[in-house]
Amino acid sequence: MDLNAMEENFRRKNRTCFILGASGETGTALLKEIVESNIFSSITLIGRRQLTFEDKAYTNLVMCVYVQVHLNKLECRGKDHLFHPAAGDQVPLLLQRARQAEDRAQRAEEALARAMDDLHKLKLLAQGLVLNADTSRGPSRSGAIAELREEEDEAYFSSYGHYSIHEEMLKDKVRTESYRDFMYHNMDVFKDKVVLDVGCGTGILSMFAAKAGARKVIAVDQSEIIYQAMDIVRSNKLEDTITLIKGRIEEIDLPVEKVDIIISEWMGYFLLFESMLDSVLYARDRYLADNGLVYPDHCNISLAAVGDTQKHCDRIAFWDDVYGFKMRCMKKAVIPEAVVEVLKPGTVISEPAVIKTIDCGSVTVSELEFTVDFSLKITACTFCTVMFSTAPDCTKTHWKQTVFLLESPIPVKTGEELPGQIVVHKNRKDPRALLITLDVVGRKQTYSLQ
Repeated sequence: MDLNAMEENFRRKNRTCFILGASGETGTALLKEIVESNIFSSITLIGRRQLTFEDKAYTNLVMCVYVQVHLNKLECRGKDHLFHPAAGDQVPLLLQRARQAEDRAQRAEEALARAMDDLHKLKLLAQGLVLNADTSRGPSRSGAIAELREEEDEAYFSSYGHYSIHEEMLKDKVRTESYRDFMYHNMDVFKDKVVLDVGCGTGILSMFAAKAGARKVIAVDQSEIIYQAMDIVRSNKLEDTITLIKGRIEEIDLPVEKVDIIISEWMGYFLLFESMLDSVLYARDRYLADNGLVYPDHCNISLAAVGDTQKHCDRIAFWDDVYGFKMRCMKKAVIPEAVVEVLKPGTVISEPAVIKTIDCGSVTVSELEFTVDFSLKITACTFCTVMFSTAPDCTKTHWKQTVFLLESPIPVKTGEELPGQIVVHKNRKDPRALLITLDVVGRKQTYSLQ
């Protein structure tokens, strides 16, 4: 700023200066510089806070106009020594401009709200187009897991590199003892066989298979935990039977052409979360011998209704009044996320309905995305607040139950049928995640499991 030039120009013309935001730090500093330069005959300050000055240099020079509460309530405030009559004529003009600015801001806010609403509708439309696309001619992305590059899948395998997730699975007695008992009680099936363990983790299933009489076990895992598995195998003197290979089953070559049996603990939340079954099916199609076996061999996904008004109040109705404030918009973020937790068996209000049966010996990757109509027979007069998969009346497992919260409870009566449809798709952006759409008595909601 060339203050000398400004002084010569404006002093002759006796013009006034307006400083917007004068109550801020920058405005205060600018005011000080302008006053000391003796350029203007009057200065009008516009800010949100009232200013007071002790310096006599401001007397008869500075007038303060500050915003109080709303823009349309601008007031000219100040002590006598701060008000200069020459600037007072500008106040009505300032008030007019402030009101015009407020009107423009309000119109802009309304336009933004309409745009946000249109964006939300567009998002729902796009989601519907993706989820309801015709898949009758095959999967939307054949072999999506097999097509992932290593760097794209790094986060998934990294999560299995830490010991804690393996500790949780090993301590799940229902899971681990089921595999152990099956192999130890069917040693005739495993005797002298070549076994492939897909996603071996710590190698527990491989060691079960070796103890059950397998001639050779090939254990494959891409995560860093396989280095601990190598130490575990050596510690148990099974290195002559078990061969461990680090890598994705889709990217490595096994030291054998064919295997007799494939074992794997591939199940995730809602059975299909993480899409590890895709890798097992890849291994089956490439390496399994004729008349070979895959274990587990059959799996079901069941759906049931829950009447838990307390859970609905805690998770959904909570947002209606939060410490006296409305936060209903938060429901749009809460409801679409499927919840994985342990449910109380007493809250189940319907008989379970099997919505998917999987034969691991013959199922294809494309069949893991499906649309199924269902009907739930209600066993209690109450309100249906939740839908879930896997049974809560059995011993707790690390899979828990996958819960789908309903925005509004559905009144139901004992003996009636609750019809609906479920659509299960892989997330196109992350094929290890799932998008699940439930349509119950005309109420449609898409949930993400990721």
